[in-house]
Amino acid sequence: MDPHLHHHHQQQQHQFSTHQSVNIDTTCGGVHTGGNIVGDRFPQWSIQETRDFLMIRAELDQTFMETKRNKLLWEVIATKMKEKGYNRSPEQCKCKWKNLVTRYKGCETLEPEALRQQFPFYNELQAIFAARMQRMLWIEAEGGGASGWKKKAISSDEEEENEDSEGEKVSKKKRKVKGNVNIGSSSGNNLVSSFKEILDDFMKQQMTMDMQLLKAYEAREEERRIKEMEWRQTMEALENERLMMETRWREREEQMRMREEARAEKRDALITALLNKLRREDHNM
Repeated sequence: MDPHLHHHHQQQQHQFSTHQSVNIDTTCGGVHTGGNIVGDRFPQWSIQETRDFLMIRAELDQTFMETKRNKLLWEVIATKMKEKGYNRSPEQCKCKWKNLVTRYKGCETLEPEALRQQFPFYNELQAIFAARMQRMLWIEAEGGGASGWKKKAISSDEEEENEDSEGEKVSKKKRKVKGNVNIGSSSGNNLVSSFKEILDDFMKQQMTMDMQLLKAYEAREEERRIKEMEWRQTMEALENERLMMETRWREREEQMRMREEARAEKRDALITALLNKLRREDHNM
């Protein structure tokens, strides 16, 4: 073989093997080669790892709602993940949470069966947001500090970035001071309307669940009623059959008694005739 052709063939094989060793991670666009993390890219999350992550995130959800800068909280989550045997950075945990929230919001119109197939973590996220809503309602009932909770509850759950430069922080503060004068009243109205929409959606979901439970209960009651009716019909048929058998038995007993009486009468008549005959013979002698 020509040495140049042999060298070219080896290069093609090396490129093909290198291409095969690259695995694509759909979570946050991660790619890792041969098991080694490249840059800020990382391997896929397993189902169990995601469930453990959501459990940790649920425990700290109230702290997230009370804290404006939550970089330290993501570091705490990353530490807890390492304690469970998962090597995830705070940024990876934060990115995973945003992706899960986005997928959760996209599942609002799906049927329950499709939810379990397409997004297996829907129940965990729903429990987190339901607990958040409950805490918000308690604070609203107590009448203190509910506006901040409302804003958090209706947001897209995208936490603020903590790597802003000092200049960006100053400019944000200036814009905030200028905007507070103009949006003070309108923001309050928006929060109230948004809160009402959330309550309306919650009540609609609750009513839907109640209707489903009611239909299931009625179906079970109808099935029980049908089975009970069938059982009663069966018992009535058995009782009728027993009465018929008892009637036939009594009729046979009556017939046997009548035949026995007839035989007894014939026997008595025969005995009487024999006795009379014997008396006549004795008298003649």
